[in-house]
Amino acid sequence: MVLLTLTSAASGPCRWNGHWGRRRCHRPVAGGRRSMTALLQHPGYEDESLQRVAEQLPCREAQSAVLLSLMGQPQQYSYPSIFIYGHRASGKSHVMHVLLRELELPHATLSCVECVSGALLFQRVLLSLFGHEAAALLPRSASLSDFVRVYRQQCSLSPAEQTRFIVMEKAELLRDADANLLPALLRLQELVEDNVTVVLLSEIAWDKFRPNTGCFEPLLLHFPDYSKGELQQILSQDRHPSYSADFYSSYINILLGVFYSVCRDLRELRHLAALNFSKFCEPVAEGKVKETDTHKLWRNIEPHLKKAMQTVYLREVSSLQWEQMQQMEEKETGVVRGLSAHTHIELPYYSKFLLIAAYLASYNPARTDKRFFLKHHGKIKKTNFLKKNEKTSNHLLGPKPFPLDRLLAIFYSVVDNRVAPTASIFSQISSLVTLQLLAQVSHEDQLDAPKYKCAVSMDFICAISRTVNFDIVKYLYDFL
Repeated sequence: MVLLTLTSAASGPCRWNGHWGRRRCHRPVAGGRRSMTALLQHPGYEDESLQRVAEQLPCREAQSAVLLSLMGQPQQYSYPSIFIYGHRASGKSHVMHVLLRELELPHATLSCVECVSGALLFQRVLLSLFGHEAAALLPRSASLSDFVRVYRQQCSLSPAEQTRFIVMEKAELLRDADANLLPALLRLQELVEDNVTVVLLSEIAWDKFRPNTGCFEPLLLHFPDYSKGELQQILSQDRHPSYSADFYSSYINILLGVFYSVCRDLRELRHLAALNFSKFCEPVAEGKVKETDTHKLWRNIEPHLKKAMQTVYLREVSSLQWEQMQQMEEKETGVVRGLSAHTHIELPYYSKFLLIAAYLASYNPARTDKRFFLKHHGKIKKTNFLKKNEKTSNHLLGPKPFPLDRLLAIFYSVVDNRVAPTASIFSQISSLVTLQLLAQVSHEDQLDAPKYKCAVSMDFICAISRTVNFDIVKYLYDFL
């Protein structure tokens, strides 16, 4: 096994522990731009194609150069299998797709999420590399031996003039496939006697990927996360045509200053940049502020970015919906200011009452449920109900865990009409946990009595309660 270790292109020279061709690293030139063409020089491809590749792969010049060295010239045999790993949105798929597309190399790109069975995977490979007639030769429930047999037949009819590449995204799902599938893919070149290379793209390291039974060891290539400077360079390329490059670059700098500590996902940051740019340039469009007045622009966008901070990764609203909600919020009167975009989540009707019940269970002592939720509880003296030694607010202490049966008991008490305990109610509880509105504090294997915590704020639950005409303050122990 050969491990290829690359450091970030922005953090200094690249290190390559391997011997697959020559490698030259270049320092950044003036103006922050790198000599990408020099890194992508290769005798087997035209300079124009390499230039197009370099222009589409900013801050991934080192990884592109290593892949080109591994691929070699089109007519040469390449290494049988390459394992590329790195965090989400680190450029793995993009780099591979650009290289194969611009260099016009025969390839099949598959997603292991879509290929739910080995037969479907084999069909997709033959369809992409040889066409419909080859894919039709496979039986309905094709096995690995059927795939190898049909592949070798097609190779004898149309021998490979260039290396064929099979790129498999989300390759970690192959661990759950048949035991012989992954070892066979790693040495497919030997099985089919063809110039083919299998490229596996994954978010996990090979040590957690390797089968226990052993297999052919692929070449390992790691894609590091983008640094802050690299994110600044990539995101600045998406500038709005109505504004200057310096203006949009300053906006990206402000955006990264807020979100970089909690989010380094390029796709999520690009979504946030598009979502909030209209608010940033609003004073400039109205003529109140000049493009160079960064301080005033920052003061205008700061509260808006703090709201967006609470929606990172959730994607519960689209860009258009976000803008419409901000316009509605500005027009409404008497609405509590400072609420995040969470207050506008469109939850199902019963999910809202489940969340209200969870909030009451988290912040009310269990001994107070009889007073709040039992209709015929009799007379309870206030001196017995309120203990004199209780001086600390439950809201200051934070949410407390509660069992599932207590949540359901409060839910059936506060909901307007009678609801049968169906599977839909329990699935909505799971959805609230997925949305991180509820937090499961008990172990996942504890099925008899799972416990939860409510993970929303007072402002948020008040906004949810208003949508169902429920006065939650009357049911909170701290506000008696």
